[in-house]
Amino acid sequence: NVKSLTWEYKANGSIVLIKVRQFNDSTMTLLDQAIKEIKSRTKVKGIILDLRNNPGGYLDTAIAMAGEWDGEKVVVLEKNRDGQETKHIANSIPRLKNYKTVVLIDGGSASASEIVAGALQDWKMATIVGNKSFGKGSVQELDELSDGSQIKLTIAKWFTPNGRSIDEQGIEPDVKVDLTEEDYNQDRDPQLDKALELLK
Repeated sequence: NVKSLTWEYKANGSIVLIKVRQFNDSTMTLLDQAIKEIKSRTKVKGIILDLRNNPGGYLDTAIAMAGEWDGEKVVVLEKNRDGQETKHIANSIPRLKNYKTVVLIDGGSASASEIVAGALQDWKMATIVGNKSFGKGSVQELDELSDGSQIKLTIAKWFTPNGRSIDEQGIEPDVKVDLTEEDYNQDRDPQLDKALELLK
């Protein structure tokens, strides 16, 4: 049973690496534990939020997580088919806003991951490192037709605070770093290395 969020310390304890595997019921409880521990360690100066290969999960969890950097700004805009716009704001007290932050993304970062990365990028509160994210920014629901078959309908789309469409566009990193198959096989992580370098 792999936890949805884990954390470890790098660079002699001055940087914390928070790995989020998905946004589920336990994610914010785990993040809360991590933040309390981080706050108790005066050495921590920087945060790496690793959202690579994170397919997403709950919208509310993504909004709450972004709210740890800014609780008053719009995290994500949701536009429905009629053009109505819903602004999602965390309405929380941000506990991580004073930490220099790098977010890691790749082609496997989708949906809720893209919401968090896009918000922190638009707010200029984090440097995004890695590869372009997946580009899943639509809200779908299953409708049943009269013959019993089901059809997936897109009922809304997500946009970053500055109005960038997440769907099919994805989030472009500020610093593009590839991770090749060879890197992976050799246990190298140039994306993480770049994040550590940026926080030094």
